[in-house]
Amino acid sequence: MPGRQVGEALFEGLRSSVVSKLTDVPKRILIGRALRSDRLGETLLPKRVALPVFASDPLSSVAYAPGEVLLVLSIAGVSAYHFSPWIAAAVVVLMFTVVASYRQNVHAYPSGGGDYEVANTNLGPKAGLTVASALLVDYVLTVAVSISSGIENLGSAIPFVVEHKVFCAVAVILLLTLMNLRGVKESGTLFAIPTYVFVTGVFIMIMWGAFRGLVLDDTMRAPTAGYEIKAEHEGLAGFALLFLLLRAFSSGCAALTGVEAISNGVPAFRKPKSRNAATTLALMGLLAVTMFCGIIGLAMASNVRMAENPAHDLLDKGVPVGSDYVQNPVISQVAEAVFGKGSILFLVLAAATALVLFLAANTAYNGFPVLGSILAQDRYLPRQLHTRGDRLAFSNGIVLLAGAAALLVWVYGADSTRLIQLYIVGVFVSFTLSQTGMVRHWNRHLATEQDPAKRRRMIRSRAINAFGAFFTGLVLVVVLVTKFSHGAWVALLGMVIFYVTMTAIRRHYDHVSQELAAPEGPSDDSLRPSRVHSVVLISKIHRPALRALAYAKLLRSDTLEALSVNVDPAETKGLREEWEQRGIDVPLKVLDSPYREVTRPVIEYVKSLRKESPRDVVSVIIPEYVVGHWYEHLLHNQSALRLKGRLLFTPGVMVTSVPYQLASSEVAKKRAGKRQEWSAPGSVRRGPAQVRPKEPSAKD
Repeated sequence: MPGRQVGEALFEGLRSSVVSKLTDVPKRILIGRALRSDRLGETLLPKRVALPVFASDPLSSVAYAPGEVLLVLSIAGVSAYHFSPWIAAAVVVLMFTVVASYRQNVHAYPSGGGDYEVANTNLGPKAGLTVASALLVDYVLTVAVSISSGIENLGSAIPFVVEHKVFCAVAVILLLTLMNLRGVKESGTLFAIPTYVFVTGVFIMIMWGAFRGLVLDDTMRAPTAGYEIKAEHEGLAGFALLFLLLRAFSSGCAALTGVEAISNGVPAFRKPKSRNAATTLALMGLLAVTMFCGIIGLAMASNVRMAENPAHDLLDKGVPVGSDYVQNPVISQVAEAVFGKGSILFLVLAAATALVLFLAANTAYNGFPVLGSILAQDRYLPRQLHTRGDRLAFSNGIVLLAGAAALLVWVYGADSTRLIQLYIVGVFVSFTLSQTGMVRHWNRHLATEQDPAKRRRMIRSRAINAFGAFFTGLVLVVVLVTKFSHGAWVALLGMVIFYVTMTAIRRHYDHVSQELAAPEGPSDDSLRPSRVHSVVLISKIHRPALRALAYAKLLRSDTLEALSVNVDPAETKGLREEWEQRGIDVPLKVLDSPYREVTRPVIEYVKSLRKESPRDVVSVIIPEYVVGHWYEHLLHNQSALRLKGRLLFTPGVMVTSVPYQLASSEVAKKRAGKRQEWSAPGSVRRGPAQVRPKEPSAKD
């Protein structure tokens, strides 16, 4: 493919030498030394590490999902808060439905394609691409919402963070990116401790709060318990009240985001992969719903007050609290009511909450690159997303996710309340299509399965997936209706952009594949050219030029000539004289260049050779220096690079580089030889290749 050839010819030398030399040392410090492809198995995760890696998003969502429910209900005033337990119950039913449905997915499709593979296989490529677009958008939003919410939680204790929300959020995104570039196992180990501290802290808070309220009969009061809420629409009834409750329910469904990440990450589990993934799913669902309901219950018991516009709608003795008031999240207010402000447990839980919200983005950091790799393999995304980095992580996908999330944080000012309106649309699109695809999957297998026991299991699984498809589809309609004007349209627009872009990429790859396909019979590409004209580019007579001439003679071309461009008449005259003195038996042709250009005269001359005899081939041979220091590359071979770039677009022209190694290249070679596990650039970026068996040695 011409584009790829141009890229290799123009940039591979400079990239591998200049850029890698400039970045190699800091890169190793930041992300660690490169891992061999045959060590991919060492990065597989046990369940105790997989839980915080893939389930940190739904586990941490209990830090903001209850608050979003109360914020929406506050529109109708404090009196609407008594609906929150019923909304929590509906979220619990939905969570268990989705978890049960996805347990069927991980057993039926353990390859890691997740919702995309299910929809693509059972509903067709368009449905699969719709799911992929939805998930890609949702993963970007997961990072943006989690980081922004974590910044807000941390800002309640550190004013500097609130004053510089966007800067701090982008800094955290960069830090998470570096951690994930080190590899999934190392990042998972780092994330496990704060996640488990957070889960333990929330359970202690729930149990201690329940003990104080039910056994000790203590009165727990949140810091906002004495405030009043100025309702925007007081006394709602009928359809208006129903719409408000549905909107509150859709906000509470943020607790379900990230559930699908486990089905995408099955290949990262240790064996037995499907069973371990299913167990992790069940554990994640149980923990998430328990914490969600516990925080809602304690918020009701401690009289937490939340308002969408606290500066004006939150009243202290009838007076608005003002713009200086910072509204702390529900979980912080509940922790203060249960443990007491400034207590050790309060501080530990506050720190763990902020940290786990940052780390919740890791769910997307593991889901987005894997999905991007699968889409790249199916030719819907650039092939670079399918290759692994030095640490065997999908580095390009990680960097792309970080860039998109940072842009979103900057545009929305790291405001989680604004960002969450865009949230969960994509994930429920994928939920619905995935479960519909699973129903068709079981129907297809039931049509051929004869074993009664297996048929019973399939029928049970189909019933679970059918109920999941109906319920999640219903929730999707609710989310679209209640959140469309509040920002959900942005998520839908992002999905459309992803869909159109991926369709265009696939169309391009298909066209290129058709164009490059080898024909059945003889073609012009396989016919031997009539003659070969070899042209050696000469600027002056030196060792590289003499070596290029010697190499050209070995080719035994039909014609051979040296070609030089007359930029400086004095130098050209000296070149002719030395050429004759040395008696070089290759004719020297000099092209005039009144405007001192080098590239254009060579290109025009080569084209003229082709024009005279279109069936002939012109072989252009270019002598080049090989240097060892990065700064030396900036001083040499620039004309050669430009020439190669132009010649590669000229039909019927073959370009050959004849390298000449300078002394500094030997130094670089020795330095490279001392590196442990050194390999050619990109050699470990091809994915988990098959490992060849070790050749028997004389000692064996």
